[in-house]
Amino acid sequence: MAQPKKNAGFSEQFSSLRNVPRFFRMIWAVSPSLSIWNVALRLLQSGVPLSMLYVGKEIIDLVVKAIGDPQSAATITTPAHPLWFWVGLELGLAVLSSLLNRAITLTDSLLGDLVNNDSSVRIIRHAATLDLYQFEDAAFYDKLERARTQTAGRTALMSMVLSQAQDLITVIFLAGGLVAFNPWLLLILVVAVIPSFIGETRFNQESYSLTRSWTPERRELDYLRYIGASNETAKEIKIFGMENFIADRFKVISHKYFLANQKLAVRRAAWGSFFSAVGTASYYAAYVFVVGQTVLGLITLGTLTFLAGAFSRMQGLLQGIVSRFSRIGETSLYLQDLFDFLELEPLSKNHNGKRQVPRPIREGFRFDNVGFKYAESDIWALKNLSFTLHPGEKLALVGENGAGKTTIVKLLANLYQPTEGRILLDGVDLREYDPDDLRREIGIIFQDYVRFMFTAGENIAVGNIPERENQPRIEGAAQKSLADSVVDVLPKKYGQMLGKRFLGGVELSGGQWQKVALARAYMRDAQLVILDEPTAALDARAEHEVFLRFAELMKGKAAVLISHRFSTVRMADRILFLEHGQLLELGSHEELLAKGGKYAELFRLQAKGYL
Repeated sequence: MAQPKKNAGFSEQFSSLRNVPRFFRMIWAVSPSLSIWNVALRLLQSGVPLSMLYVGKEIIDLVVKAIGDPQSAATITTPAHPLWFWVGLELGLAVLSSLLNRAITLTDSLLGDLVNNDSSVRIIRHAATLDLYQFEDAAFYDKLERARTQTAGRTALMSMVLSQAQDLITVIFLAGGLVAFNPWLLLILVVAVIPSFIGETRFNQESYSLTRSWTPERRELDYLRYIGASNETAKEIKIFGMENFIADRFKVISHKYFLANQKLAVRRAAWGSFFSAVGTASYYAAYVFVVGQTVLGLITLGTLTFLAGAFSRMQGLLQGIVSRFSRIGETSLYLQDLFDFLELEPLSKNHNGKRQVPRPIREGFRFDNVGFKYAESDIWALKNLSFTLHPGEKLALVGENGAGKTTIVKLLANLYQPTEGRILLDGVDLREYDPDDLRREIGIIFQDYVRFMFTAGENIAVGNIPERENQPRIEGAAQKSLADSVVDVLPKKYGQMLGKRFLGGVELSGGQWQKVALARAYMRDAQLVILDEPTAALDARAEHEVFLRFAELMKGKAAVLISHRFSTVRMADRILFLEHGQLLELGSHEELLAKGGKYAELFRLQAKGYL
């Protein structure tokens, strides 16, 4: 179980407020006009409470005067009597307050939606700039999760800060009214809310620490909730009878979190009740004082209602300001998670070259004593690897699972960078090339390709997003990968939604999905095409047909193939056999068979299965 992070006290919460100006710069950038309207509306609304109280005071004083003065009472029914002016003014203020509140709610909602959308776009775009192996690190994923899941908190922060400013202005107005009659009332009020302020700040800090320390467990809960009720896992859940295992695991972890949160919630409620009682007692102490002055004739009944109302409203506003201030501090701590994520830099930030990829490639790719280790691993995935992929050459990578085949592919595609050694393209280190330009020259389909819940056409177009509106190119890519036969039977052809996540979606078989995914490799006119076991769901005949077509279409282009079927890899010009991350054998199919080494042994072993 996670151990709560030790509280940093008030200083961390206060220091987090430095994020608020930066956050409001984001809000302003999203919509300056809405921001101005929101502030203007709140300024108007902040003056309404004092105006309402003063108007109420005048009404009560006029009524009391009319009761004690027969001459005034006789004229009270006439429209010219001052009482009706004040009543009409109070009606106008009430209507204005209602309209202002609705307008503020509307602008808050619109701004909140825009801010949520903007922060999500920032996260998506920034995530794309980070290294692949950062996503494979649990600590990084915790940061990403906190940044991604706290959009509601960021919207609440915006509303809270604006409401805080509005209430502070209202308090200033009301305080002026109290001070005009008796400054001691204001002092009593301020002293009464200080304990509540300290308590709320402390408990908000503890709440943040608890939530942050439980991020890994909450991610696991989200994962269990997902796999426990998902169309992607339903078959395995049913066939293996995993429902009780998943439900019990969720129950155990969630109950531990409940117990940790319950302890904090009970303490917070107990202290909150005590501070609330102190505040209520202070209100009635001031109320008794004001009533006494009224009985002694020092102030009018209208002034009594004004002071009592102003004191009551100020008490409520100050308690709200105190509570909201600590919540702003707490939410600002969550805001820090967003900015921390947006400030993350790729681990391979030394790869910022500007050189353009040569067209055409003349010498090819050369691995020069390349070694690679995954983050936080002491095991070399590749070690002392040297070979050349020549222009126009078809190279097959062969080896048992874990031999390093996919790691080579990711290094070639510039998704990883070598831990040691160099990868050269036409004699120049890959780090010197513009990474975006380099990736445009590489078409790749992984064995764990993504089944996007997009239309069939969009699923193909992801191979070259700038060409997503180029229908002839999409259809041409489908023909090359044999996916056109899949699309032809779909009700809406290339406009058919794939997958069952959305309404009207159609699910494909594994082999059909693979043909659609293969079409992505043909969407771009790349100089290097990589197929990392993308045909594993196809039968031997279908895979053989796909690779024959691939070899024909890729004439003049370099290609890297990974397949466990030796009948397929024998079509390659050369075969690189890996074992434990090191080059064991390299040559053509015939050369390796003649050598009688590990490749020949595994080829003959697999061939027996077809006899």
